[in-house]
Amino acid sequence: GTEFIDSYVFNKAEYIRFNSTVGRYVGYTELGLKNAEAWNKGPQLGQEQGELERLCKHNAEIYYRAILDKT
Repeated sequence: GTEFIDSYVFNKAEYIRFNSTVGRYVGYTELGLKNAEAWNKGPQLGQEQGELERLCKHNAEIYYRAILDKT
C-alpha cells in the first residue's frame, strides 16, 4: 500500500509528523505532543487526509498504470 508522511522539522529535529497509516499526527517533542493533540482535533487533520487523496491516491494510479504498460 501507499503511505503518506508529512514531517515538520525545527532546528533539524522532527517534532511532529502526520502518518497516513496511523491516520493522525504524532508528536516527538514536548511542543510536538501539544501540537499533535490540537491538530488531531482541528481542521489540520482533514487537510492532511485531503492531501493524501489528492496527491498520493491519484498519482499512485497513474504510476501503477505506467508500470503495467511497460511490462
